[in-house]
Amino acid sequence: MNLLVEKRNLIVGILLLSGSIITFSQSKTDSVTHLREVTITQKALNPEIKSATPVQILSEKKIQTLNALLLSDAVKHFPGVTIKDYGGIGGLKTISVRGLGATHTAVVYDGIAVSDVQTGQIDIGRFTLDNVQSISLNSGQTDQIFQPARMFASASVLSIQTQKPVFSNRNITGKISMKAGSFGLINPSFTFHGKINRRLSASFNGDWLSANGKYPYTLHYGTQYTDSSSVEIRKNTDVKNIRLEGTLFAGFSEKSNGYLKAQFFNSERGLPGAVIFYNDKSTSSQRLQDNSFFTQANFTHRFSNRWAAQANAKFNRSGINYTDSAWMNSAQVLENTYNQREIYGSIAVMNSVTENLSFSAASDVSLNTMEANLHNFAYPGRLTWQSSLASKYATNRISLTGSLLLTQTYESVKSGVTADNQKKVSPFVSFSVKPLEEINFRIRSFYKNIFRMPSFNDLYYLRTGERKLRPEDAHQINLGITYSLSKLKWLENIDFSADMYHNRIKNKIVAKPSASLFEWTMTNFGTVHITGLDLHAEALIAFSEDISVETGVNYSYQHAVDMTDETNRTYGHQLPYTPFHSGSGRVNLINQWVNIAYSVIWSGVRYSNAQNYTENRLPAYSDHSISLNKTFIIDNLTFRPSIEFLNIFNKNYEVIRGFPMPGRSFRINITVNI
Repeated sequence: MNLLVEKRNLIVGILLLSGSIITFSQSKTDSVTHLREVTITQKALNPEIKSATPVQILSEKKIQTLNALLLSDAVKHFPGVTIKDYGGIGGLKTISVRGLGATHTAVVYDGIAVSDVQTGQIDIGRFTLDNVQSISLNSGQTDQIFQPARMFASASVLSIQTQKPVFSNRNITGKISMKAGSFGLINPSFTFHGKINRRLSASFNGDWLSANGKYPYTLHYGTQYTDSSSVEIRKNTDVKNIRLEGTLFAGFSEKSNGYLKAQFFNSERGLPGAVIFYNDKSTSSQRLQDNSFFTQANFTHRFSNRWAAQANAKFNRSGINYTDSAWMNSAQVLENTYNQREIYGSIAVMNSVTENLSFSAASDVSLNTMEANLHNFAYPGRLTWQSSLASKYATNRISLTGSLLLTQTYESVKSGVTADNQKKVSPFVSFSVKPLEEINFRIRSFYKNIFRMPSFNDLYYLRTGERKLRPEDAHQINLGITYSLSKLKWLENIDFSADMYHNRIKNKIVAKPSASLFEWTMTNFGTVHITGLDLHAEALIAFSEDISVETGVNYSYQHAVDMTDETNRTYGHQLPYTPFHSGSGRVNLINQWVNIAYSVIWSGVRYSNAQNYTENRLPAYSDHSISLNKTFIIDNLTFRPSIEFLNIFNKNYEVIRGFPMPGRSFRINITVNI
């Protein structure tokens, strides 16, 4: 434990040093730019096509056409993504990319990863879209090498980029919006940007979301959908969220910039249980209250055209309180409280040897601790040190990227046996080549080996924890093509990508809810093989200056099977809740009267259990939505009213067995830009 205390003091020192640099640096620059974005100059050249690793990007404009309220609604439109949605606005929502599971997907917020060492996975249902500028999903890792070492440490990266101040003739800009709709939904939000002086600007945004979640669903009394049924009302799906966020942007000089961000989030919600025939009391008693606060900072300095450095720091405190008023004990109630803390620091440097060749190095250190009100709780701590070396060679026709990541973890507990410390080197290599100069056709491929540490729940939870649990070891191989065509008569552009992949996981840990959404059972499949195909295409068709159509379609095939033991009944069977076929589509008709947007999400057959028997099969489903919107300008104010009709065919389906999704509903949204 002394080692942890010493290293914690080291981290605090790094944070104080970073803060001093940000505080005392000065500049005369007028605007705010961020070097992390400067490295993404390929956006105008369409990074989805040029990238050596599969990447999908949803801009703010595209998000508005998807009929999405939460982040989880938007990312369903990425190929290869499976969202485990436990129903309603307040239900938990986790993301799995290419069958690897939520614990292999990093969620990054403005360049710094979001962490949850308790479960190892992030509930992406907590993120709204009101202040989001773009969402991107990378399989493997990004083409950027100038980034923290932690960004190299996952099998895929879901990155959220929030809006930044843009000023023209005003020193204050912003927007106010109000959403309301079915099931008691009320969701006001605001965002304001202010220019303080030539060096500083600030953003402040927030939103409040409330819904009773009482939606009707059809309950079937049997495994066959031809059996008798009744219409019931979903219970315990209410939610109240509040989020407040402030950011200070600084342009210290032409070579230095940074930001300081703080966010507060509080949520109180019901956890809807699995539907049980003739008994809804026991499924309507769990409640969950989340509260979190974090502050994070970035400082970037370019010493010359060849050398640059950046420092990142973060402090996070999050707590959850779980209660079950139907617990079978003498008090007839269960109340558990968990608190996590993280101190994180990172330093990265980059050297551009030539215009085409660059190298980077980064070192991150983080200290995570956890407390709980449980008897004989371990009170675990984990010190993680990650260091990366990366290089990139890029021309207009060739891109080569390689990296090595060293991860070392040091475990500690106040009670019981300590889990094993871990040390591993993880390699990555990718390439992209454009065979013909005049045709924008590219071939790309990557290989990555990565591992993920068991979460604190995996290791130390009293009912299911296993101290000797080994980390998951994942191997990823991808081979794909991209093609882009533009300015062909009325066809403005068309982009297409196809990627085949094969993933292998050793010591696969699968978490599934047991008695409730909050209690999980750990199942180790041992070895998992995943073979798949992702297809993506989008096009812009301009019939005239006033009429155009934006369209996009995605398709995914996944064959994710347990290959642990030939004598096991699950050998060769598809992993639970992983569809063989899935996809999405969108069409946005833009005109001078009323814009019309249509979107659809569909999923094929999947199984609720590792044994792929008929009684465990979940039927395919599709969810269709349509929206109308119009933009008005009145006295320098921009009004954008819209109305959305969701699940218009009133499809009664379940993403997770026993957790029915809402049927037909609507939302009204009015946004005013100032």
